[in-house]
Amino acid sequence: MSVPITGLYVPGDRPDRFDKAVATGADLVILDLEDAVAPDRKAFARDAVATWLAQARVECVLQVRVNAHNAEDLAVLRELTGFEVRLPKVESPAQVDEVVAALPGVPVTALVESAFGVEHATDLAAHPAVTRLGLGESDLASELGTRTDAVLDHARVRLLYAARAAGLPSPMLSAYPAIKDLAGLRADTVRGRDLGWVGRVAIHPTQLPVIAEVFLPSEEERRWATEVLAVGSRGVSTLASGEMVDPAMLGRARAILARFEQKFAHRR
Repeated sequence: MSVPITGLYVPGDRPDRFDKAVATGADLVILDLEDAVAPDRKAFARDAVATWLAQARVECVLQVRVNAHNAEDLAVLRELTGFEVRLPKVESPAQVDEVVAALPGVPVTALVESAFGVEHATDLAAHPAVTRLGLGESDLASELGTRTDAVLDHARVRLLYAARAAGLPSPMLSAYPAIKDLAGLRADTVRGRDLGWVGRVAIHPTQLPVIAEVFLPSEEERRWATEVLAVGSRGVSTLASGEMVDPAMLGRARAILARFEQKFAHRR
C-alpha cells in the first residue's frame, strides 16, 4: 500500500464507529485503547477492538494504540493478525522489546512524547521492530510548558532526521486538537509539510479532507516531477523553466509522482 497520508483515531470503546472510520477512506485507522478511553472502559475497549479485528477485512492500514507497559492490552491482541501497534510514551528500545516479546513480528510505530524521547529518537528508530516514528505533541508541550512553533518545530526536525537516518519513512504529524479550527489545521499542516513530514492523523473525519489536500501534490508539482525524471538521470540538466536539476532530485520527484497517483486512487 502507498505511504499513509491521512489517519483517523477512533475510541476503542466505540465499536459502532469502527466501520464508519474505515468508510471515511482514511489511509490509516487507529483503534485507540489509550487516551480516548476512560479507565473504567478499558476492559470493554480491549474486547471490542479484539472482536472487531478478528473479522475485519479492510484495505487501509489498521493500528491499535495500546497503553504503555500494559500487558493486558498486548495479551488480547496475541492471536490476531492484520494490525500494527502504536506504542505511546516511548523513551527506550526496551519498551519496544516488551511489544516484540508479546507480539513477535508485529510492526510498531513508536510515539515520542517527552523531551527524553526526542533526545533519544535515533535509538528508537534503529529498533528492528519500529517501522515508524510519531510525535505526541500534546504530552510533549505539557512537559515543556509551551507549544510555541519553535519548540514543536525543533522536535519535528529531530524526529525527521532520526527516522530518515534509520531508513524509515518521514513521520506523520500528530492530531490537531482544535476540531472546528480547519484554518488552523491547514496552516499547521502546511508548516509540518514544509519541515519534511508526510501525512497527518486526525481525531475527527472533518479534518481528513484538509490534510489530504495539503499533502497531495498539485498538477504543477506533477509536471515538475515528470520533467525531472525525464532529464535527471542524464546528469546535470536544465528544465524548460531554467532550473538546474541533477540525479539528487530524482528521489523527491518519484515521491511526488507516487503521491499524485495516490490522489487518484482515493477518487476511484
